[in-house]
Amino acid sequence: MVARIVQNIRPNQIVDWYRANARDLPWRKPGTSPWGVLISEVMSHQTQVERVAPIWLEWIERWPTPHDFAQARIDDILRAWANLGYPRRALRLRECAQVIVDKHGGVVPDDVDALLALPGIGDYTARAVACFAYGKNVPVVDTNVRRVVARVERGQALGVPGKKEIQEVAHLLPEDNGPEFSVGLMELGALVCTAKAPKCDACPIAQDCAWLAAGRPAPEEGQRRPSQRFEGTDRQVRGKIMKVLREADSPVEQAIIDAVWPDDAQRSRALFSLLEDGLAEQDERGYFHLPR
Repeated sequence: MVARIVQNIRPNQIVDWYRANARDLPWRKPGTSPWGVLISEVMSHQTQVERVAPIWLEWIERWPTPHDFAQARIDDILRAWANLGYPRRALRLRECAQVIVDKHGGVVPDDVDALLALPGIGDYTARAVACFAYGKNVPVVDTNVRRVVARVERGQALGVPGKKEIQEVAHLLPEDNGPEFSVGLMELGALVCTAKAPKCDACPIAQDCAWLAAGRPAPEEGQRRPSQRFEGTDRQVRGKIMKVLREADSPVEQAIIDAVWPDDAQRSRALFSLLEDGLAEQDERGYFHLPR
């Protein structure tokens, strides 16, 4: 059992700040369906919400229900995913929609355990959907929440992922208005209590922050995760190949693929991984195209 942490984070302050400073994101508008919330959470994973918003709007208009999406062609989905990155998420989301249709009558479940049983849905996403779509007062812990709690409550620069943090955040939840507090905590971490340049002067709970009171100590050993470079990685090469396939009206020959990257070995490795992941296919002529 995790001991209750000293509560420096005061829910009313977080909610008041959120109401005055929240970003105008389309999935936060009243009337957004649970399916719309689920799509927004999957799309926003490791992706800036500013990039997600226009694509989310297109998706929710084109595929407003899990049933609509479950019937969509894979190539249409991958083209609509555009440049969000990690396109396997799109395939898993289609699998998720199919299970929602087959096992839940086309209705996104509201129970955390049922959500966790869906393809591609992890701890964070399951709790986010239960909380933000259905108003369940469950702890929602992403990187931003983890960082705010670590700093304000424990005086640490960064949080370390772990199951116990879900229990710690659960202790902070108010009995009423928990979902608004949860989204406010996330927003505070995204806009103010950032990893590299926190805006402590603009923080509504700075006077109670243990990290600020301790002189903003640097991350302890094991806390800082190495930043993931993108330039020159297989992921970048995969993205370049996927762009060619998305924009092509017909299957493309090997020479067109070869032109996207000069390193033969890396390009071949990236292409093979796309084929293995089900994100690309090769026809009998040796040409490449998106799966259908």
